Amino acid sequence: MGEFDLIARYFTRPATRAVLGVGDDCALLQPAPGTQLAISSDMLVEGRHFFADVDPAALGHKALAVNLSDLAACGATPLAFTLALALPRVDEPWLEAFSRGLLALADAHGCELVGGDTTQGPLNICITVFGEVPVVNGKSQALLRSGARAGDDIYVSGTLGDARLALEALRGGIALPADLLAQARGRLERPTPRIALGQALRGVASAALDISDGLLGDLRHILKASGAGATLDTSIAIELIASRAHPACAKGLISLKNQLDYVLAGGDDYELAFTAPVSAREAVLAAARQAGTPVTRIGRIDAEPGLRLLDARGQRLTGDFSSFDHFA
Repeated sequence: MGEFDLIARYFTRPATRAVLGVGDDCALLQPAPGTQLAISSDMLVEGRHFFADVDPAALGHKALAVNLSDLAACGATPLAFTLALALPRVDEPWLEAFSRGLLALADAHGCELVGGDTTQGPLNICITVFGEVPVVNGKSQALLRSGARAGDDIYVSGTLGDARLALEALRGGIALPADLLAQARGRLERPTPRIALGQALRGVASAALDISDGLLGDLRHILKASGAGATLDTSIAIELIASRAHPACAKGLISLKNQLDYVLAGGDDYELAFTAPVSAREAVLAAARQAGTPVTRIGRIDAEPGLRLLDARGQRLTGDFSSFDHFA
């Protein structure tokens, strides 16, 4: 099967929202009046971001999900995406499953594939996604990293840490019961982009981003962009690892130190971390209910630079919670 047959069979569909989709030198998009384009790219490389034996349908899902998560962090509505795919060989069952997982998530969010490229090489997936953000009275409603202010609350959506738990188990670093591994692996391989929550937080959150490399590392991006510091309550944060409720964990299968490390620095969560004024607490909870996504308040933004971690007694906690670094 040649390159163009591959594209036609697995990745070509009629355009529904785009003016022009797959098949020309360029796709043509027409954003709705009164909106801005939000654009993000992410690359997934075999051996760096996923295991060689990963379920290709799950990989297709995750490849798009990590990009949709960026749109969620911006408060954007998905519009379209492009796919650049390097393949070591043409494997038709793999391509069928990969495209099925990819396009199922795309359909769920009304985000259509409008172009891209394929070539032969080590397995590498690069997606660029396009979304729309409203502009009201000349002001963009996009959520940015730079709006946090001293006194703001810090929230996270969903749960954190279980993707890292799965990664440690798949690497052989920890043995997990089959049901717990399946639960954690679902968080690693099929993350849920929080699109609805991001949209509901427009006009409510003061700053936001998605958690891809670990809570602490990503939160520092907000602090740097906003010129602020933060204090986190780790006794609340540690409760965010869903596996904590599993009977095996209650018996000490995963140490408290590791649980906290997975939550604070695990990565691959693709939840939203965001800030909002104290006066917006009811509005935040209303946004969470509207989106059907739980949120947890875990700290506050400080005027004093730096990131401080407190334990249940309010004492400073020290430790090395290093987030993921692509070049480490």
